Parts: sequence; structure tokens; C-alpha cells
Amino acid sequence: MSISSDVIKAKEAATTLAALNTDVKNNALRAMADALDKNRDAILSSNSMDVSDAETMESDGKLSNAMVKRLKIDDVKISGMIAGIDDVIGLPDPVGRTISTKELDDDLTLYQISCPIGMIGTIFESRPDVVPQIMSLCLKSGNAVIFKGGSEASRTNKTLFDILTKAAYSAGIPEGVFVLMERREDVNAILSMDQYIDLLIPRGSNSFVQYIKENTKIPVLGHASGICHIFIDESADIDMAVKVALDSKVQYPAVCNAVETLLVDSKIAPIFLPLMDKEYHNNNVEIRTDKRAIGYMEHAKIAEESDWDTEYGDLVISIAVVDDMDEAITFINEHGSHHTDAIISNDKDRISRFIRYVDSADVFVNASTRFADGYRFGKGAEVGISTNKIHSRGPVGMEGLMIYKYVLIGDGQIVKDYVGKDARPFTHKDINKELEL
Repeated sequence: MSISSDVIKAKEAATTLAALNTDVKNNALRAMADALDKNRDAILSSNSMDVSDAETMESDGKLSNAMVKRLKIDDVKISGMIAGIDDVIGLPDPVGRTISTKELDDDLTLYQISCPIGMIGTIFESRPDVVPQIMSLCLKSGNAVIFKGGSEASRTNKTLFDILTKAAYSAGIPEGVFVLMERREDVNAILSMDQYIDLLIPRGSNSFVQYIKENTKIPVLGHASGICHIFIDESADIDMAVKVALDSKVQYPAVCNAVETLLVDSKIAPIFLPLMDKEYHNNNVEIRTDKRAIGYMEHAKIAEESDWDTEYGDLVISIAVVDDMDEAITFINEHGSHHTDAIISNDKDRISRFIRYVDSADVFVNASTRFADGYRFGKGAEVGISTNKIHSRGPVGMEGLMIYKYVLIGDGQIVKDYVGKDARPFTHKDINKELEL
């Protein structure tokens, strides 16, 4: 069967999935979580082979260290996958929810009802944990989904996909609603399937996401890069600032919500920067600074101009000294990717100004940028992080997989009665009433 016919079959099955009740979907999710737990050895074995090949490619210069890090799975990550599915089970079913109700006239009521988008396509690099995250969210939200992972994770992706779909189908989910693409040429095939695929979610490098956006008519949800900043305000608690700046870089540097640039107020730089220099050096972080900061940091080297626009995805940090917060805000809006940016401050007025003027999907106060995550936001998991200005923004959970329809329930009314000289008036009254299906 061709990939096109698989997509068409999944599109058809999506109609049945969208109509399933909550118990069936939750039972399938429970079966998926149990299956991951029972098949840890198979997952780890497949991943070990992928990682071994990836490390060879890294040594040959064909794969980045960041991609190799994202590829690796261990027992802790599998437990995280299971926890993510458990969280999705606990979330309210978003399908069929009454968003608003308006009385147009007596016995003429308009309901706005949430419904699935339909067919989701997700194309990703290196991150096999994307498979259970997106599959669980799409299942609960009633969306069919087609997966295409990178060849560097092909064994792990296939193992995870087979384990999860076998469990879901055995629990009553319509077969064929999930599709795994395994050939490189399949990517370009689906980019032209705008008749069937309603939304694409790419997860990968800047160049990868840009390629997807430039080669399809299908709407794309995602972000091209994660160039995140932290501004250390002059009023910041020094210990807090060091702790947050360290966690934001070293807790997991290979991901899009790790900080890439620190901006430090000149009035606090002589105190803060030597302490930060020591902490980063002790944690093997390469430090690149402007000419003002380097005088306070013995382990730093001068940054290139390109560093301010670089997503390192590694243990590298760029640091600049600024004269005030307004300079920091201008810098962030110019060089950032509108992903996640933070301020460390004890000044309420400056915090308020930072929140209002930084144009990013996530703006944090006195907290690590690493909190920009669907699981940590309580969404169960995430289909991705979006810097889009329409539809959905920030860590995207099930709400980003939903759209709505209007349902009008009347009693024989016709438009003729509402036009002309003696037209019947509309009441257009908001009412608190759920649509019972």
C-alpha cells in the first residue's frame, strides 16, 4: 500500500476516532502506557543500535552532537513517556465541549462546539519521544496522525510506533488512524497532500522547519529556532540569578528551551559575572562574551557577531552587558526567536515592563527557561512549541489540535422572516446552555 493510500485511509478513520467516547480513548491510552512499560527492553535495544550508528555519523561530521543527545533513550525517559500518557488520561476530553451559546431568537440557538482538526502530520528529527507524546495527544483529541522521523532514529521510532499502535488498536481505536512513514521520499509526498492533511507540525533544526514551510500549502505549526534569553536586572537576587542561569543552560542543553544568551545589567555585572563564570566553567560550559563582560570572566572568550543569533543546543553560552532593561528588551526582540525569554528581578515595575514589551510566546519571571514545556505546563505532553501569532502559541497541547464548528438548532425558521420592512429582530443573547449530544 502506498503512503498516499495510507494517508487517505487514516483520514477516513479519523471520522470514527473523533466520535469515540472518553472511556474508550482513556482505556486505549492506559493500554499504551502499560505496553511501554512492558516493552522497555525492546525500546532500549532499538535505541542502542540507533545511537551507535548516530555516534559514528557524529564522528564523521554527518550528525551534530545535539541531535545525538536528543536521540538517546533510557529508563528514565521511558518513565517520562509513561507519565506523559498518564497525564493525558487525566485531562478533560476536549471533543464536543460547548465553547459558547447564543440565542438568535426564540427556539433558534447557535452553539460553538470544539472538534478535532482532523489529520495531523508531524515531521521530526532525532527525538523518538515525540511518538508517544503526539500519539497520546492526538488520540485524546480525536485526530488522526501521520509520523515521519529522521533516519537516525528509524529503529526506535518503528519500535515505539508498533508497541503503541498495537495497544491502541486492541483497545478499540480504529485501525489505520496512525501512520508511520519510513522512507525519505515520503516527506515530499505528504507536503503535497493538502487535500488530506490539515496541519503539519515540524520539529527539528531551523533549516529543516524552514524547508517544510517553504515547500507545502498545508498550514504549519511550530518554531524555527529556540534562541532564548535571560536578562539579569540590577535588582536581581544574586544567588537566584546564578541558580536560574545555570539550570537554564546545563540541565539539558540540547533542547529549544535552553538559554543561549545572558544579558546582564552593567550595575550588577561586577558582582554577578565572576560568580557565573565559575559556575559555568565548573559545568564545562564554553563562555563567549562581548568586550564589556569579558573583563569579569577569566574563562571566557570574545564572541563573534553571529553568536547573538545562534541556537547552540550545547554547553555554550553567549553573554553581553547592557546599560538598562530597555536595551535588553530591544536586544531580545531583535536577536531572539520569540520562543522563551526570562527576567531575574525584584523590581515590580521593571518586571511589568519586561512582560509587556518582550514579544515572545513564553515570558518568565525568576524561573528557568527550561519550564517552557507542555508536560511542565500541565498539558500532559506537547505536540511542539509554536512561535506563531495565530492559532496556538508556546508549548502546544491538545488545545492546539482543536478547532470548532457552529451548530444551529432551530424550529423551522427561515431567513425570509428576518429581512425586509417587517423583519423579525434577532435577540443575539448570550446564554449559559450546553449542547447535549
